[in-house]
Amino acid sequence: EFLSITSKARRPSAIRSLQPLVTLPGMISLGGGMPNPATFPFEKLTLQCNSGLELTLSDKVLEEALQYSPTPGLPALNEFLWERQLKEHTPPECAGVERSLTITQGSQDGLSKVFDMLLDSDDALLVESPTYSGSLAYLQPKGVSLIELETDEGGLIPERLEATMRNWDSANGARPKVLYTIPTGSNPTGASLSLERKKTIYEIASEFNLLILEDDPYYYLRLEGDRKQHPSFLELDTDARVIRFDSFSKILSSGMRLGFVTGPKPLIDRVNLHTQASNLHPTGITQAMVLALLQHWGEEGWEAHLENVCNFYKTQRDHFLKSAEKHLSGLVKWGRPNAGMFVWMKLLGVNDTQELIETKAVESKVILIPGSVFCPNPRPSQYVRAAYSTASPEDMDTALERLAHLLKE
Repeated sequence: EFLSITSKARRPSAIRSLQPLVTLPGMISLGGGMPNPATFPFEKLTLQCNSGLELTLSDKVLEEALQYSPTPGLPALNEFLWERQLKEHTPPECAGVERSLTITQGSQDGLSKVFDMLLDSDDALLVESPTYSGSLAYLQPKGVSLIELETDEGGLIPERLEATMRNWDSANGARPKVLYTIPTGSNPTGASLSLERKKTIYEIASEFNLLILEDDPYYYLRLEGDRKQHPSFLELDTDARVIRFDSFSKILSSGMRLGFVTGPKPLIDRVNLHTQASNLHPTGITQAMVLALLQHWGEEGWEAHLENVCNFYKTQRDHFLKSAEKHLSGLVKWGRPNAGMFVWMKLLGVNDTQELIETKAVESKVILIPGSVFCPNPRPSQYVRAAYSTASPEDMDTALERLAHLLKE
């Protein structure tokens, strides 16, 4: 009942379906068009980490990474990530519904494939307002009706979700069947849902039979408190209605383009069918790099790395907020993000920030993102998004001083 017309029409690739059989002991393959690894010009890859650690990919490990591989990702990495999901989120068992995981070319790849799997052009999708512009870039040309749900400093307001579903006018078409949410350090607002709100949202989703798309790339970038005290929707998922998106972009490398999607197996299987017909499988080299690193680190090394990353972004955030207080008090209102890398700022006295940001700010050598690009449906916005991830404390201070001069003109 959730699948789009396109997804229902997908069929397994006859050649891709043979891939898991190739590695079986004694199997002789004359079927697939796999290149002979003897022709690959690579013998060994050595990775030097900034900690001094040196990782080497060679022999069978490198050969597997360079060859065509199973659609859900390298089996060893897929299994490693599945075990990590079980430990991190402890998803409850659902009678008769198995879960699985597939690795994608970054979280964005997983999102676009799931949107394609669930939505036809005449469907409606429940989205936070504002929301991630990357998702809007896929959804808007598709023609999906984007139903905006109000947010505040605590993220999605459950009462708005309930009112939208309970008061749905059938004249607007079929009632939405999917909710898209960014629950931690939301892009662009920096807001994070509390456990209380998550529980309420999940109850509403259960009542109205909604799937929840949990887009959570900033889950591990918790800047205050213990992330384990903030359970995910997956951890609350007693009905198998959550599809969760994770990413290595913010915690290892964005250029690796590596993410993973976790959810009910029947739906993850449909994502894999899409991958079979598009990019075949995620890039082997980056998967092998991540697997080697995670295996070497173990749990202790992984947690130590996350602590270092979070401490870095917490320091960046604090420098940004200090400069904002110094230069923008009385001119701008902003919140204090407890996760992620963004501050959502309301420019007082400015009804539409687009021209100011795209023209005058650029002329003053400051780049910010106007809030209108994060609106699901086009309209002016008083807001801008600022990222504190890469600029130095000195440059952040200078940028906000320049913004203040523009607002005073």
